Order: sequence, then C-alpha cells, then structure tokens
Amino acid sequence: MTNSRATILVPGRINPRVTERLSARFDLVAVPHGPDLEISAEDAERIRAIAVSGALPANWIARLPRLEMIASFGVGYDGVDVRAAAARGVVVSNTPDVLNDEVADTAIALLLNTVRQLPQAETWLRNGRWASEGPFPLSPLSLKGRHVGIHGLGRIGLEIARRLEPFKVKISYCTRRPRPDVGYCHFPTLLGLAEAVDTLISIVPKTPETIGAIDAEVLRALGPRGVLINVGRGTTVDEPALIAALKAGTIAAAGLDVFMNEPQVPQDLIDLPNVSLLPHVASASVPTRNAMADLVVDNLIAWFDTGRALTPVPETPQKT
Repeated sequence: MTNSRATILVPGRINPRVTERLSARFDLVAVPHGPDLEISAEDAERIRAIAVSGALPANWIARLPRLEMIASFGVGYDGVDVRAAAARGVVVSNTPDVLNDEVADTAIALLLNTVRQLPQAETWLRNGRWASEGPFPLSPLSLKGRHVGIHGLGRIGLEIARRLEPFKVKISYCTRRPRPDVGYCHFPTLLGLAEAVDTLISIVPKTPETIGAIDAEVLRALGPRGVLINVGRGTTVDEPALIAALKAGTIAAAGLDVFMNEPQVPQDLIDLPNVSLLPHVASASVPTRNAMADLVVDNLIAWFDTGRALTPVPETPQKT
C-alpha cells in the first residue's frame, strides 16, 4: 500500500493547507469541480485518492479505475456518493470532532444575536442613531427562561447543549433513540419536540429523513414565541414555510447559518427584521479550518502508509 508519490485528485477549491501539505508527499492533479470529471484517460488511470471539499458524484468515482480513498473536507459528507464508493470498496473519510467547538460556539452566538437583536443594535450605533435618536429599542425576546430543543444530539449537538447549561435554560432533544449518557428530556419525534419547546436548534446532517423536516407544521408547533436556529444543513428547513411563518408571526424569529441554495439567500429572508443571517461560517476560523485541512491530509497519509484511514465514515468500513 505504501507509495510516497501516489497521485491524488483535487477537484476545484479546497483549503490551501491541504494542497500545500499533500504536494510534499504526493503528485496532485487539479481539475474543475463540476458535474462531470474533466480528465484524460491517462490521468484517470493514475488517480488513487481524492481530496475534496463539497460534492463528489458517482460518475466521478466510476471514471477512476484505481481509486482507493476519498478524503472529504468537512464533518458532513452528504455531497459524496458514499453508496457508489462503498460498492467499489473505496473508503471515504471526513473531518469529525476538530470543528465541534467552533460550530457549537457559533450556534450559541447566533442564538443570542437572534433573541437580543445584537447585530441590529451594533448597526444602530455605527449609523449614528444612538446619538441622534436615542437608545436602541428594547429587544422583544430574551434567552432567560427559555426551553431549548436540540434537533440532533450528536457530537456537535452535545457541545451545544453543554454550552447552554450555564444559561439556565431547560434543554430537551430529538434523536431516533435516546442517549443513555445525558439527563435531558428525549423526544422521539421532531413535532413532539417542537410542541414542548419555544426554541429549536437544528444540527442534523442531510439525509432523506431530514430534508424539509422543519416544515409549516413544526413551525406552528413551535409557536408565536418560537425561535429557530439552524447550523446544520439548509435542506432541513422548508424555506418558503419559514418565510411565511416569520411574516405571519407564527414564530417570533430565526437565526440561520445555512440555506437551501447556497450562496443564494431568498430576498424575503434578507428583508425580514426578525432574522439573523450568517454566510455559512460556523466552522470558519483559521485554527479550525487548519485542523480540518490537517485531518484530510493525515487521513490520506495514514491510508498510503498503513492501509487504514484515521476517520472513515461508517458507510465505508475498512477491511480488518
């Protein structure tokens, strides 16, 4: 398995630390990132691994006869066709854990921004309105006394919950099965969770079950004091239903770091005064992105040194 100059495919953009480190150890082939793999048959024959940020469809995998491994940049890997990879015996790795703290911190910041309207207050000051018009209006919402429901209590969801505890809010969660290692109240359905809480934080991956899961019914259940925070996947939220709910007062406010069709954000969301919006930056700090980049590279080095990736995804188990 050892080959110090194996060839690795790099589609489109990826953190430059990945290519800097990989180039010292491997031969790299850079190609555009698109629906079809633009590569010669000769280069396709050389490729033994891929370092990718974003989507990797089955037709790309099919073009590479010697492909052994796909190292995905990010904890979420729903853009990679893992079924096609598994069918070929190709191992897929991701970058879990190294971004947990950053995303959890951002979720709490987004929640505070949303309920206390802190970005709007800063804009009020910067535009000179404090001096010319007086104090910023009182925020209609507060975090005090809230019941927060976490949609997904995986690694990041648990970090969010731990950060919420000092705020003295009640915490519940929704997962398919209860976690025996926490004392929070478990709800087996998202609707049941939404009916019980007034604040919903979503941190679930994109799966067939989660697409559009936060729909008009869930938003109605959340109620007129309800606050929705999404730092998971934009596909989880029915955006037209959310816009309608925010306009009608069905819920009070929303804070979003992810969107259905990034980087396109509906103008209706941008225009709403009761929304806090971020451009998908939950893990976007230099230290965290460097740690993610290092894990991509370290996975590839481990594969070619030992035949085992460090953080393979469960759908593509490694041979023992």
